[in-house]
Amino acid sequence: MILAYLLATLIGLSLGLLGGGGSILTVPILVYVVKMDPKTSIALSLAIVGATSLIGSIGHYRKGNINLKVALIFAPFAMVGTFGGAKLSVFMSGATQLILFAIIMLIASFFMFKGRKESEIDENKKVNYILIAAQAIFVGVVTGIVGVGGGFIIVPALVLLANIRMKEAVGTSLFIIALNSISGFLGYLNLVEVPWEFLGVFIIFASIGIIVGSNLIQYVSQAKLKKAFAIFLVVMGFFILYKNKNKFYTSIQETNLETVTRSIA
Repeated sequence: MILAYLLATLIGLSLGLLGGGGSILTVPILVYVVKMDPKTSIALSLAIVGATSLIGSIGHYRKGNINLKVALIFAPFAMVGTFGGAKLSVFMSGATQLILFAIIMLIASFFMFKGRKESEIDENKKVNYILIAAQAIFVGVVTGIVGVGGGFIIVPALVLLANIRMKEAVGTSLFIIALNSISGFLGYLNLVEVPWEFLGVFIIFASIGIIVGSNLIQYVSQAKLKKAFAIFLVVMGFFILYKNKNKFYTSIQETNLETVTRSIA
């Protein structure tokens, strides 16, 4: 447990610096270090990241790194999607959720590598709020199903669609994640048994990490943040796919067998 609590600070550090990635660390830590089942890990990750992000967003707000107009448009749509996604998760196995989780991370990393440079951002460009709302619903559903705060999708969405700079996207993402994750956790409450004492201590350690990360962000360049974020997604995505490779192959075989059976029938 001590190792898990120490790793919790890394979760907070990731959230503070990158505006996401907390759940990408939290789920593997709870599954592979604490040895919790995937569904419980996914539910707890939402609570941990939600509470930690709320604390981290306070520091970003003071530094002017939160775009409230964009956040208040994005968050409500994402929260509805997240609550619905959590309810849909009952129809999926824990391993399937983890595989989907990893695949989405790899897709997000591609867009972060491809993303525009800070110099390419047009400050006067009109923001498409309808597109942002649609993206928010998608992020919400994904968040509820795979148990992530959505930062690894929200940050690229804010940079590419809302036309805001990386540091502002990080701060805005944390605020959205806080609301989004809490909504998802509420959706899981009747589906899993919550170890409240462990959850409380874990959140305390993660909160220490996010306070440190939020203060360090001003010393890290925009370009390095983007590259680190993208590389992180690739590494964790392949790691989770590797850990669940047997389930992945089994799913493909079962799909092929079902297709052949239907063709014969």
